[in-house]
Amino acid sequence: MDNPRTGASPSAAERAYADTKERILAGDLPGGSLISEVEVADRIGLSRTPVRAAFLRLEGEELLRLIPKRGAVVVPVPPHEAANVLEVREALECAAVRRLLAADDSALADAVGRLRGCLAEQAAPARDLDVDTFTRLDQAFHLAIVAASGNTLAERFYASLGDRQRRMAVHALRPRPDRLSVLAREHEALVGHIAARDGSAFAAALRRHLDDTHRALDGTGR
Repeated sequence: MDNPRTGASPSAAERAYADTKERILAGDLPGGSLISEVEVADRIGLSRTPVRAAFLRLEGEELLRLIPKRGAVVVPVPPHEAANVLEVREALECAAVRRLLAADDSALADAVGRLRGCLAEQAAPARDLDVDTFTRLDQAFHLAIVAASGNTLAERFYASLGDRQRRMAVHALRPRPDRLSVLAREHEALVGHIAARDGSAFAAALRRHLDDTHRALDGTGR
């Protein structure tokens, strides 16, 4: 596939990086999986050299741990890290909503409209039990809440959690795809609280949303 900015095809190392990272984030390579340069090279049709470069890059992102002469192991999301991510997500989203609710009616209405657009995109994957697509849209929805506040620093920081957030969501939802429709309804409720300018109700609903999806599964409830 050509790069839309340059018209050039992605490098071999970029292809190996993108393919391996997507398999990790989508849960096709769960934590603890052992993968080899030869396996990835054969899968994509590359030499081992660009795969080695991709593995080094993924090690820098703490997604792989390299094992000399054996390949690499997919790094699991540590339980304490999952709890930390949830704390930061909750703090940033609640702070964003408090700021958004201080805006005028026009700005709030624009934000609610954008969020409802996100909700509309979630309907089909929730109905079809498409965990991969839904988790991408779930990530985009929660980022949109933070972005709606207009705090670009908070938005950039929240976006930096994206890989961890998606891995956690896939881990939580693949065993129970029937929960996608529940999440979609919970998202609708979150937007409803924003539209009603009820920050307290939003905060309580977000806590339940995160508890039921993540903390209960991983034993990180408080």
